[in-house]
Amino acid sequence: MSSETKPELSVVLPFFNAEKTLKAAIKSIWDQTFRDFELLLINNNSTDASLQIAKTLSKADRRIHILNESKAGVANAMNCGLKNARGRFISRMDGDDVAHPEKLEKQYNYLEENPSIDFLGSEVEYVPHIAENEGFRRFVDWANSFHTPEEIELKQFIEIPVINPTIFFRRQLFEKYGGCRDGNFPEDYEMQLRYLSNGAKMAKLPEKLLDWHDYSTRLTRTDERYSTEAFFQTKAFYFKQWSEQHNPFHPTIWIWGAGRKTRQRSTFLQEQELNIEGYIDIKKTIPDALFYKDLPQPGQLFIVSVVTNTGAGKKIREFLQERNYVEGNDFLLMG
Repeated sequence: MSSETKPELSVVLPFFNAEKTLKAAIKSIWDQTFRDFELLLINNNSTDASLQIAKTLSKADRRIHILNESKAGVANAMNCGLKNARGRFISRMDGDDVAHPEKLEKQYNYLEENPSIDFLGSEVEYVPHIAENEGFRRFVDWANSFHTPEEIELKQFIEIPVINPTIFFRRQLFEKYGGCRDGNFPEDYEMQLRYLSNGAKMAKLPEKLLDWHDYSTRLTRTDERYSTEAFFQTKAFYFKQWSEQHNPFHPTIWIWGAGRKTRQRSTFLQEQELNIEGYIDIKKTIPDALFYKDLPQPGQLFIVSVVTNTGAGKKIREFLQERNYVEGNDFLLMG
């Protein structure tokens, strides 16, 4: 590959036992209106017909290159692709999703026209292949609802802000801050938080440019690295860094939520040497918690909400804003 002219864009597509979906995923890149790309297919120890499918398709297009990564795990496969990528830009793709024809062109043009943005995603179309999961549907609706760097900055600790197979970014981010890290945490979320913590500006195009397919085999369903606890550990690590820069009372915080689960999640923050001064709850009956209606005027404390109940974050935000608390200055949602 090194003897060829370098492409503008490298599309990195790791795969493992994706024989039922890989052809459609590759074809969706093949059919892009943007043509100046290389497609790196990283085989991660597949035992089905995936590799043969990849080889067959690669013979029809010299832009397609097959790599093999023997270390199991999507982080290792992704890093193999990143290290071999030659484009000025890098785009991520999954072996079970389908990109819309104009995805790469629109993302490329946006980054060319907006040099202050480093990392770009898009909205997605949620395509369930089993009984529709309400949690996944809520997440997609949430992720599709905000697009600006300012919104992503404020919402980064709620969930992964940019859905992974939509990402399109400048290769300098990888060169400066590294690729995926392999560990007991969600590697895609950790990478995004690491980039954000280093000042990267992220945005999303306000249109659906990828069909995000939800199979029972999706890693977020089957891998403990995507558990709620693993997410909170990752959030806590990077929230400390955020707090150092933005929380006027750092390292002191107040936690919204005094129940058993929220206190368990709070231990991840304490492990990062954050000082929990107290808890806030909607119930008057919890003796060591401040009743939420008795909150002082803004400017006297910083609140972190770790409540994950459906709809709770929206209600907490609305209540605090009614009290003139400013998100990012006086409080932040982490669930």
